Amino acid sequence: MKFNYGGQAVLEGVMMRGQRHMAVAVRAPNGEIILKTEPLQSKIYTSKLWKLPFMRGLVTLWDALVLGTQTLFFSANVAMLDPDAPEGSEQNVDTEQISGWALWSTMAVSLIFAISLFFAAPPFLATIAFSWTEQHIAVNIAEGVIRLAIFMGYLWLMGKMPDVRRVFMYHGAEHKTINAYEAGAKLEPETAQTFTAVHTRCGTSFLLVVLVVASVIFVFMGDLSFIWKLVSRIFIIPLVATAAYEFLRFTAANYRFRVVRWLAAPGLALQKMTTRPPELPMLEVAIVALEHVLAADGVISQEEYNARRLRLPARPVQPVRGNSEAVA
Repeated sequence: MKFNYGGQAVLEGVMMRGQRHMAVAVRAPNGEIILKTEPLQSKIYTSKLWKLPFMRGLVTLWDALVLGTQTLFFSANVAMLDPDAPEGSEQNVDTEQISGWALWSTMAVSLIFAISLFFAAPPFLATIAFSWTEQHIAVNIAEGVIRLAIFMGYLWLMGKMPDVRRVFMYHGAEHKTINAYEAGAKLEPETAQTFTAVHTRCGTSFLLVVLVVASVIFVFMGDLSFIWKLVSRIFIIPLVATAAYEFLRFTAANYRFRVVRWLAAPGLALQKMTTRPPELPMLEVAIVALEHVLAADGVISQEEYNARRLRLPARPVQPVRGNSEAVA
């Protein structure tokens, strides 16, 4: 089965995940590329169970929450390096294992924020706005509309922040690099730049599908109290997410058909809000990360990878955590 490579943008960098390894490449303040790699040895990556349809969507959620948070920590550490240090100097990157308390507390705060904004606020606001009617279907429809409006507004506001705009540029670099690889093109910044910055398997499309499908389901869940609405939404979202992931895989594999392109169009359009045209140095960073996981999977030879690093150098550092079993 063909493996679908992908990743996510971090602060001044890109994380790519392969079958056996992950790699995050970050542009340091002095201009050099810092590369952190580690094997994916946790059961969630190696067990056949987690590769089954509808189960593999949970791995994607895990990547976004745990692996994504860890790579963000690392990229933040790189951002604090000395900008005046000459390239090639042995600056010490903080690669200490992220404590469980720091990781899980960060994830907890992020989840509480997301639940409050996207799952508590919409039913609360819809109930207030439609307090004059007993038509619960109208209230539930309004809840879905409000949820999508909050989501779109959130992305719009985030895109106005200069630091986030740069993350969105690296997001575009990640997509362009993956698109170039999947098209069989040479992994050169100038070549990757010619490809589109949107991708059918993007997490932005994934979130849109989750919110739309979940909102449709919520319409028919009857007249519940606010607490039961909140609880039902929290428990249903992971189930919807697994189905949404399979939908994205289906659209990516069958994008040549017109009806599939219509289905994928809203998600691709929304990616215009979360991607920006990258600069060539950003594409260099994304290419370094992708080439490492390709070499680890045997897609490109170690000799080819080493030759590429002579033309596009990257300084490796030790993994953030000593044992990737800590992922799970």
